[in-house]
Amino acid sequence: MRDLTVTLDGSGLRIGIVAARFNDAVVGQMLDGTRARLLALGVADEDISLAWVAGAFEIPLAARAMATSGDVDAVVCLGCVIRGETPHFDYVAGEAAAGILRVGLDTEVPAVFGVLTTDDMAQAVERAAVDKGDKGADCADAAVELVQLLRRLG
Repeated sequence: MRDLTVTLDGSGLRIGIVAARFNDAVVGQMLDGTRARLLALGVADEDISLAWVAGAFEIPLAARAMATSGDVDAVVCLGCVIRGETPHFDYVAGEAAAGILRVGLDTEVPAVFGVLTTDDMAQAVERAAVDKGDKGADCADAAVELVQLLRRLG
């Protein structure tokens, strides 16, 4: 069996981040975790690009523009959608997920889904906090790993 395991080494990689302003207290925590982990993996601070958008629904279009720019090796998409009393949650979360997936498939630039979809704010805070769930760091790992794997697969 051929082992395709890669090393989490971000040296020389250029990573884009698209972050949603809606629920920005939560997204800000995820952004902190993503940036800290990228730096720890060897990505240079000047090789991290950040674009803000209104909400999770707008993430895919900005991520696609970033992916097709040729300026990044991967795009980390950060947002937070909290369930409410209307079906709005289902539409926004579902379309954000489908759009982010399509960005990666269409451009062949990894687009990492870092949009929290939770039932309440407490769940979102728990998952986003860098000293607890640290989903931002998980997204950084996923981006670096997928870039390295795709390069290895040629």
